[in-house]
Amino acid sequence: MLRWATRADIPFIRSLTTRPDYMPFIGDAEAAQLQGWIDAPGSEILIWEQGPARAFAILHGLDKPGRVIEIFRLALEPAGGGHGRDFMAALVEHGFRELGAARLWLDVSAENPRALRSYLAAGFRQEGTRRRHWFRPALERAVDLHMLGLMREDWEALEPGRVEA
Repeated sequence: MLRWATRADIPFIRSLTTRPDYMPFIGDAEAAQLQGWIDAPGSEILIWEQGPARAFAILHGLDKPGRVIEIFRLALEPAGGGHGRDFMAALVEHGFRELGAARLWLDVSAENPRALRSYLAAGFRQEGTRRRHWFRPALERAVDLHMLGLMREDWEALEPGRVEA
């Protein structure tokens, strides 16, 4: 289901980050930057494939002490197709089981309620908001960012089937 990205995946990743419906909510990176993250020891780009759904996620902080890992950017195709729960479950599982994370964290635009619901359903807790923090060229203004985190002990306490979208 999850695999490491290769250079061949860069066009797929960019096809999502440059889509007009995603541009207000996620950033984009040139191919050279994506390749740098693929090659960097402290980062990882994952590709998720399940049936007709494909997604990617960029993780940072893998080489930092404390095992605090940021889910830096992610996107799913098709958006709104009902696959977000499975994708997030796979990412969280990978972070804690495979990478040994003590904590996973991410931020989300306050104007992306669908993503926020998905992260909360996966067990993340909203920890704060950075008001008008992130300028979005597609919107021509700055948006609020909600900060979310999930601690290992909270993830371990989740009962199977408890997480709802």
